[in-house]
Amino acid sequence: MKKVIKTSVCIATCNGELFIANQLKSILLQDMPVDEIIISDDSSTDKTIEIIKSFTDNRIVLLENNMFKNPIFNFENALKKAKGKFIFLADQDDLWDRSKVSVVSKLLETYDLVINDATIVNANDLVLVDSYFKFRNSGPGILKNFYRNTYLGCCMAFNRKILTRSLPFPVDIPMHDIWIGMIAELGGKTYFCKERLTSYRKHNSNISPTIIGKSSYKFLRQVKFRYNLFKELLRRIIVLYRF
Repeated sequence: MKKVIKTSVCIATCNGELFIANQLKSILLQDMPVDEIIISDDSSTDKTIEIIKSFTDNRIVLLENNMFKNPIFNFENALKKAKGKFIFLADQDDLWDRSKVSVVSKLLETYDLVINDATIVNANDLVLVDSYFKFRNSGPGILKNFYRNTYLGCCMAFNRKILTRSLPFPVDIPMHDIWIGMIAELGGKTYFCKERLTSYRKHNSNISPTIIGKSSYKFLRQVKFRYNLFKELLRRIIVLYRF
């Protein structure tokens, strides 16, 4: 009998040798086991691949030899291979609380997308911010998140409806997490879970432009990002609802 895959974890890696082992351990040791971990690697030149292959767990699926040079499409590559009813996003350098999958999976029986709160830690696991939600004033709302995105990818999980509506990713969206969050806002039920189930790591090698709440993007670039996001959301709405 073919195994039913309920939970998929999608990870995008790129030169993540410093933290990927501990992140994988935190996912593999969940109190509710995940069914598959899809890892898409983008051009790593360090020991990331070697470390991933050292795990002999057959739930890990490694997609190698990709040359996206882009975290958005590296994540998309992993998401396209996910078979689960529920899909969790994970960064290569964070840590998951042991109960994350069980808590969020239960909520996903009611909601289409769930995002959990997180503590922000540094490279040495020292807490910088106790609650990401409080720091960013996180919460649902299309206009709120269009103006200042609070959908943090590494804390998000969603069902296949949201996955199907989100793929393929448009070429010029700002980042995958705001795109998926907006898709869920437009046609689904979202929930901000106040339990801190992720240790979100901020360090010098992070790809994200946000450094403890302040964006390094210049104003005109932010305007362009929001214009592109609005344009692509409108296009996707037309396709999905056939206006």
